[in-house]
Amino acid sequence: MSVLVGKLAPQFTAKALINGEEIVDDFSLEQYLGNKHVIFFFYPKDFTFVCPTELHAFQDKLKEFESRNCAVVACSTDSEESHWGWLQVPKAKGGIEGITYPLVADTSKTISMNFGVLFGDYDYNDEGEMVATGPMIAFRGLFLIDKDGIVRHQVVNDLPLGRSVDEALRTLDALQYFEEKGEVCPANWKKGDKALVETHASVANYLAGH
Repeated sequence: MSVLVGKLAPQFTAKALINGEEIVDDFSLEQYLGNKHVIFFFYPKDFTFVCPTELHAFQDKLKEFESRNCAVVACSTDSEESHWGWLQVPKAKGGIEGITYPLVADTSKTISMNFGVLFGDYDYNDEGEMVATGPMIAFRGLFLIDKDGIVRHQVVNDLPLGRSVDEALRTLDALQYFEEKGEVCPANWKKGDKALVETHASVANYLAGH
């Protein structure tokens, strides 16, 4: 599992389902560089139980992310056809009908691998055949990427543990507040709270005490 915070987000070009209906062959996060923040999150599989609750939760808050000039993009190791099929199933029946943000198809597993969230790996057996050592699906990874393409926050949950979309929104608010004001955000900070002014003296005192 890699830590990408402070590094450029891995780039990719892949097939994706966008606007809830259109399949494109060349989806990339590069389209947001210099323009938008991005919440890029992975989920394990289509047609499962926890995953649709997360996908719908992000859709429910999509306007709030968009009002902050932030794109929301999801990704799993399923195919674009699988994404499309799941979108045809109503929410009441466990489907994701109504999801409009992009769903990336990481069928090669390379996106999940490069982001460090692939559950499993490839190895060779005694006969020299390549085999998978796990289910080869993505953990519930989430990455907040700034306009320069730098990962500023990441969190990875195990398969049974659904994420907090409100926490993703809070972290986005904290990053954007810091970018605008230059003030750092303490524990449990939320939009409207006071932040802290970081000075060279305070940094020096912190280092001297640690």
